Amino acid sequence: GNLFLVSLALADLAVALYPYPLILVAIFQDGWAQGEVHCKASAFVMGLSVIGSVFNITAIAINRYCYICHSLAYHRLCRRWHTPLYICLVWLLTLAALVPNFFVGSLEYDPRIYSCTFVQTASARYTGAVVAVHFLLPMAVVCFCYLRIWVLVLRARRKVKSDNKLCPRSSNVRSFLSMFVVFVIFAVCWAPLNCIGLAVAVNPEAVAPQVPEGLFVASYYLAYFNSCLNAIIYGLLNQNFRREFQKIISALWNPRRCMQDSSKGSQAEGPESQALPEVSAQRPVGA
Repeated sequence: GNLFLVSLALADLAVALYPYPLILVAIFQDGWAQGEVHCKASAFVMGLSVIGSVFNITAIAINRYCYICHSLAYHRLCRRWHTPLYICLVWLLTLAALVPNFFVGSLEYDPRIYSCTFVQTASARYTGAVVAVHFLLPMAVVCFCYLRIWVLVLRARRKVKSDNKLCPRSSNVRSFLSMFVVFVIFAVCWAPLNCIGLAVAVNPEAVAPQVPEGLFVASYYLAYFNSCLNAIIYGLLNQNFRREFQKIISALWNPRRCMQDSSKGSQAEGPESQALPEVSAQRPVGA
């Protein structure tokens, strides 16, 4: 499950490292002066991040659903070496979803938002397909998975079960809650823009001119802002994330002390690790 979080974090970092700085330059220069290549490339990376985030959130929801609702079969369906394959599949589907943009010609510069992005008026059918496949369908799958998890959690709280394996642990519930919040915030941030896209897909000539520019710009920047929120959510709801983040900050601030602490820790663990075989050897076979 942690590898899926890393994959989702990479999707958020992609826009922060390339498209967002170019958008800031375009805002300060009041126009796009980086050329056609950077325009297409930044729009591609933007789409890669957005669709990658959607598909990763969907994969995480399916993974949590299998882990909590079908825990007995989870270790058969999701072995440790399966996870990298699933992540590769997620990104292959993301790349495949972006290919039609180059044939439709929907990646262009929009002066209203100072960025090269997907143009909703390029093709009504394609815009409708994008909203359906890249937003509505994944959100329906995620809603189903989390609804089933909620039902199981509520049942587990109402009735104490004799088999502990069927009851979700508190750590699993906390992990589920953090990812559920990520999903809710993603849906809230991207819903306005997708609603506009769906309305434009129904009747581009009549609807597109009627969309207020302020609403359009606000919906776009609300969607952009979503990539900045996931790290905050992890920090607030995930104790392991906070602990590891503190270690990284302390290592960057005082690397010498961090190296000394790690060396002391390895020396302290040395005798214990050597004593482990003796302890395990004294245990009965049936223990």
